[in-house]
This record gives sequence, C-alpha cells and structure tokens, in this order.
Amino acid sequence: MSRDATGLRRGWTTGACATAATKAAFTALLTGSFPDPVEITLPKGQRPAFALAVESLGDGWATAGIVKDAGDDPDVTHGALIRATVRPGAAGSGVVFRAGPGVGTVTKPGLPLAVGEPAINPVPRQLMRGVVAEVAAAHGDAGDVEVEISVDNGEEIARHTWNPRLGILGGLSILGTTGVVVPYSCSAWIDSIRRGIDVARAAGRRHVAGCTGSTSERVVTEMYALPEDALLDMGDFVGAMLKHLRRHPVPRLTIAGGIGKLAKFADGHLDLHSGRSQVNHALLADLAAAAGGSPELVEAVRTANTALGALQLCQQDGLPLADLIADRCRATADDILRGADIAVDIVVIDRAGTIVGRSQGPS
Repeated sequence: MSRDATGLRRGWTTGACATAATKAAFTALLTGSFPDPVEITLPKGQRPAFALAVESLGDGWATAGIVKDAGDDPDVTHGALIRATVRPGAAGSGVVFRAGPGVGTVTKPGLPLAVGEPAINPVPRQLMRGVVAEVAAAHGDAGDVEVEISVDNGEEIARHTWNPRLGILGGLSILGTTGVVVPYSCSAWIDSIRRGIDVARAAGRRHVAGCTGSTSERVVTEMYALPEDALLDMGDFVGAMLKHLRRHPVPRLTIAGGIGKLAKFADGHLDLHSGRSQVNHALLADLAAAAGGSPELVEAVRTANTALGALQLCQQDGLPLADLIADRCRATADDILRGADIAVDIVVIDRAGTIVGRSQGPS
C-alpha cells in the first residue's frame, strides 16, 4: 500500500474492492477456482492485488468478498466486507448490475444514475465491465453476466452517510473515480455536497441551505421549514459548495454556521477546518473599530482567545459584530458565485444555537 506526501497510508475505494471481488467470482464461475490474491488495473494504471476474505461456489453462481482497507483515512466504510456474486446472464445482455443486501437503490432524480438503479456509480461499473470482459476473453466466454454487489451491515453503515438524504435507500453506494482513497482528502464529502445540490435541483427546490453542522442545520430548519433534501451538510467546505452552485444555481441560498467558522469565511477562507484556516482577530478588531468601538474594546477584540470571546465583548458594548461578519460572508459568497443569479443570506449562531448575526441580500 503506497503512502502520500504526509506519510499516510492510502487505501482502496468500495468500487475497487467490488471490482476485484467481481473478477475473482467470475473467474471461479468459469474455472471453478478463485484467484487469490486477485489483481485489477485502476484508471490511473495502478495494479493493486486484493486478498479474498470470502469465497463460495455453487451451481450457477460464485461469490467472492474483500474487506475494504481505507488506509489511514477515517472512512466510515473502512473494514466493510464487500461481496460480489456473479451469475450467468441472458445471451446478449452484457453486464447487468444488481443491488444486494447493504447496497442502496436510487430513489430520487439528480444523481448520475437513473431512479431504480443500484447505487453503483459509473466508474466502478466501468471497472467491473472491464474485468468481466478481461476474464471472458481469457476463457472464451461471451461475458453476459449478472453482478450483484452487497456489503455486510451496509444498511447500518449508510445511516452515517449522506445516502438517506440523497434518496439512496437500503444501503451504501459503491463509489470511486480513481480506485484510491487519499487520506484526509475529503473528496467523498465534497462529492456528497455536489450530489446534494444536484438532488435538490432535480426535486425543484428553490431554496437550499449550507450548514456547518447539526446545530446550524436545526436552526435553518426551524427558520425556513426546509425539506431534508434542501439541507446541505457542507461542513468546512463552503468553497466547494459555492463553486458547484455557481455552475448549477438555485434561486436562494442560506449559509449558516457558528461564529468561529463564519469569521474565517468572512476573511475569505473557503475551507473552514481548524487545521487549514484560522480566525483573523485583526479583522474582527477592524470590524469593531468600524462599528464605533472604543480603542479599549478594539484591543480586547484583537487579543481575544476566540471569535466567540470577541463577540461577547462586542455584545456587552452593543456592537453588532456578528452582523458585520455576516455581511462580509455574504460579500465573499457573492465573489465566489461570480454573478450567478442566487440570493444569499447568512445566519450566524453561537454554540447554543442562538442567532447572533444575520445578513440578507435581495430575495
């Protein structure tokens, strides 16, 4: 297993594991023997080999299973057992995909799969078709098969993902565009934000909300009575959300979050993670000064330990620091949206979920 520049170990996607399991199962279906380990070729040319955790062969079917290793990434599917069961298909059918236990089914439009299809994404499908063709050619078979992918305990694991909100019901999605999991790359989260926007647009939602966490999500739900599929769990990735909305707009966007994260957004940061951006207390002090704060207050804001501490100091003097932060956030959002026809409003909350600042554009 290779490592990235930080020394962290890379892993394999669910799609790569499902592909390897499919190759092993189809080989066994044709030959009676499972290759172990089983090697596949990924889109960028890597050739990883996977050890089989499960192999079973019956009359007209074969099943192989691989335990997903996500490397050093805190992936919710790390350790999941991914199975592929291959059966002969009708002549001329090609590869037909089925969702087995623990793999979801698409129930809402807006995803790159049709409603009713197994939640096996396009690149993993392409990889699986490729290994079926490879094995078929090696053994003189037509390659007309049914491939059923399942994930042990997948329905329970999926409750900790975006799948229920995206309308993927019954289990996990089989994902991956490169086959490789890059530790802490956050690509899966960002992809979920994009898919959430696509689903909301397909459902005709005219107002969506990007929230930094569960508290801000609860606040905007109470404010606007938004349906679940209009709520975007953007986390720290406000920039990724805005860039996708710039290309795929909706009429109205609410951005909601705590004072600390939105203070960073007000300073132009588009990734709000504490390890990748910090609160600029000099900016907060400038805002306090522009609002008429005394020199003593401005200096206290400049040296405050946290954005919340700065807010509390300003509240004591009746200065609307959170409103000023919200105004700056809206300006940052408008810069990223580059003229897209989206009305943006900002909601700033404290840790208790109390609204402490607002900024509203034209509706």
